[in-house]
Amino acid sequence: MKKYLGILFVTVLVTISSAFAQKTDYKFGHINSSELLSVMPERDSARIALQTYSQMLQQDIEAMQIEYQSKVNTYLEKQETYSDLVKQSKETEIQEMQRRVQEFQSVAQQDYQQKEAELFQPIMDKAQAAIEKAGKDNGFLYVFDIGAGGVVYFSEKSIDILPLVKKELGIE
Repeated sequence: MKKYLGILFVTVLVTISSAFAQKTDYKFGHINSSELLSVMPERDSARIALQTYSQMLQQDIEAMQIEYQSKVNTYLEKQETYSDLVKQSKETEIQEMQRRVQEFQSVAQQDYQQKEAELFQPIMDKAQAAIEKAGKDNGFLYVFDIGAGGVVYFSEKSIDILPLVKKELGIE
């Protein structure tokens, strides 16, 4: 009976070891997502649109600053001729204008960030979908993004899937 249990134990142990050995044949891949995004053609048009939007905001800010500076210069030139009531009114007007310029700059920065997300999120989503599809279609268990800086080492056994993803996206 002990002999039978011993043989059964060894058989179970060999079966488990064999199954474990087979499961360690996983495929791991890596990609530099920054490199992928840099070769996607949509990126260039999004970057140009963002630059155009940025220039428009910058022109608006500059126009407001010119108007503000003009009010300040006019006030400084004529302040001796103003009555106390007019002086106080002009100072309040200048302070209000300065506040509006600062507020516009803050809102413009938020708008810029929102526009950037609006333009680039679809590109990043497309890249992510292509990475997932290439990983799934080629049997990868994990795909690590080495461009994000989180992976400090990867073996030469890890496969660079950038060519597979570029093929998925139709990029030469």
